Amino acid sequence: MTTLHDAAGPDLTADRLYAILRLRADVFVVEQECAYGDVDGRDLLASTRHLWLEDADGSVLAYLRVLADPGGISRIGRVVTAAAARGHGLAASLMEAALDGAPGEFVLDAQTYAQALYARFGFVPEGDEFLDDGIPHITMRRVAKN
Repeated sequence: MTTLHDAAGPDLTADRLYAILRLRADVFVVEQECAYGDVDGRDLLASTRHLWLEDADGSVLAYLRVLADPGGISRIGRVVTAAAARGHGLAASLMEAALDGAPGEFVLDAQTYAQALYARFGFVPEGDEFLDDGIPHITMRRVAKN
């Protein structure tokens, strides 16, 4: 059984933020071998929304964040699932929760292999594929229906 959590940056406890950052480092830095500055100063902003799923033991299984970009655009990023929890639709569950009833336009930079996941939620590719830390990505955008 998993529990969905949704919190603004200032509402994250230190232990919860630590668990989230650990998952992000485990996957993006260690597993994907991308040394990059994950801590970018945006996690604790009041406008940043964090969504994550925990198991019964309180372990973070999957996570994403939504940032407020200029022009009223919301940016989804840091979509990550723990290796042991993959294949159970957790990222899709987080995407549903992030988009449910949310107005406006959303953008994200998808690892190209994950385009189909985001397409299920109305995201369409725009521009050319690009490398981010050596991994192929594509920008995708979703305009909310009124």
